[in-house]
Amino acid sequence: MRPPLRFAVLELIKEKKHATDEELLDLLNKVEGYSMHELNKALLDLEILGMISVRWVAKEKRRIEFVEAAPPPVRYAE
Repeated sequence: MRPPLRFAVLELIKEKKHATDEELLDLLNKVEGYSMHELNKALLDLEILGMISVRWVAKEKRRIEFVEAAPPPVRYAE
């Protein structure tokens, strides 16, 4: 049984910090066979959760970036 695709995608993006959708699909297909449709679904799930950012860089190419957790705001005593 293989783990959910979104975990594999998140680990790859955390490791690389950013990648294109084609690079991700190539890396994932080295281990298991995934389709672009499955990758798109996983990317959408992770983007909704706020873990990654997906941006178009060309007509058929997207850049996926890991979203670092922002530090909590500093509150000064009044």
